[in-house]
Amino acid sequence: MNDEGGIDMGEYASSDAAATLARAAELGSVVRRGTRWFAWYQVVFGCGAGLQLLIVGLLKPPYAASFSGVVFGAVMAGLGVYAGRQPVVRRGFGKRIAITVGAWALLYAAVLVPGFICFQGAAAWWMPGAVAVALPGLIGGYLEARR
Repeated sequence: MNDEGGIDMGEYASSDAAATLARAAELGSVVRRGTRWFAWYQVVFGCGAGLQLLIVGLLKPPYAASFSGVVFGAVMAGLGVYAGRQPVVRRGFGKRIAITVGAWALLYAAVLVPGFICFQGAAAWWMPGAVAVALPGLIGGYLEARR
């Protein structure tokens, strides 16, 4: 209150600002908790990609393409539904998922092409290749969990 019985605007403004800052901190905490799902998303993506590559490399055609397509299609459909049900995404989500998928695509091609040409059915090629293909998702999930 000021000398004339009115509200001191400085006092009002500082209490309003403090309440706004407290609300912003609360919302930031809610968003951080609400975006933890993306770490799991990336880990499941990585594991699904590795499994799909193992199926392609170790099963004989035509079963390899059919079975791997069904498995990876189910993983991606499940991840799509899961992601669509999440209330929030963290800033930079699009960039991080693009990096993950881009790295996966490069590694996938780097393992798949030589594998089909020289290493069909050779577990010694496909197993480490599957781990390499899974790494973008696993590393992305780890980094996201640390945020």
